Amino acid sequence: MTSQISGLDTRFALAQAIAREAGAVALDYFNRRETLVIETKRDLQDVVSIADREVENLIRARVAEVHPGDGFLGEEYGLARGDSGYTWVVDPIDGTSPFVNGMPNWCVSIAVLRNNEPVIGVICAPCHDELYASASGKGATLNGRVLSLDPSRTIRNAVTGIGANNYVTPAFVGKMVENLLEAGGNFIRNGSGALMLAYVAAGRLVGYYEPYMHAWDCLAGYCLVKEAGGWYHPFPVEGEQLTKGSPVLATAPGARDDLMKIAGL
Repeated sequence: MTSQISGLDTRFALAQAIAREAGAVALDYFNRRETLVIETKRDLQDVVSIADREVENLIRARVAEVHPGDGFLGEEYGLARGDSGYTWVVDPIDGTSPFVNGMPNWCVSIAVLRNNEPVIGVICAPCHDELYASASGKGATLNGRVLSLDPSRTIRNAVTGIGANNYVTPAFVGKMVENLLEAGGNFIRNGSGALMLAYVAAGRLVGYYEPYMHAWDCLAGYCLVKEAGGWYHPFPVEGEQLTKGSPVLATAPGARDDLMKIAGL
């Protein structure tokens, strides 16, 4: 037990240090984004740049220096399995579309799994000078300030975040929005699911729902929300499921029932 706690503590400190360093590198790229070569992946809305790849390589290298036995899953270079029982799950720049278009709604997202549970979640939003940090049993903080969710906040007196992509049909997205509005809620979408999950933990949003999302986009935010006193719909992480997409829902206590109904979960 002591070694597990020690292992968690060292990785939590490392995740925060790496997030700050990676955030600074990403911010430098952002400030000279006109020099980047932008490529597309699945479609013209799914973009990537050298910034994503360089930031992921930096994070991989920093983890390998200290914990070479840890597994690592990154959006750009895939899964490398480890033997330590810990797996890092990273999106080097979540919100690449806002990033390349000069909007501040992007972040560096770093999660760590142990026993198939997200036990560390760190999200750095460099344009806002914000570091969200959480670890299992240690609570969640924003720039060192403890986060604790207000149970009186619901979909009707607060705002819900939603996400959408071409993995789901326009009709499905339209129905999702219709259901939320009919239930008395309202919504925003800022282009970064990871950042909106951090906003749930901070109480800025009462929940976040996206019908199809990957582990690297959500697991850090899931840890943050749980440690702030919220709830999340489990993400399948065993075996090859870790690299597949799944519905994502995280909520403050007062929005859970409404959003589970809206999401059909």
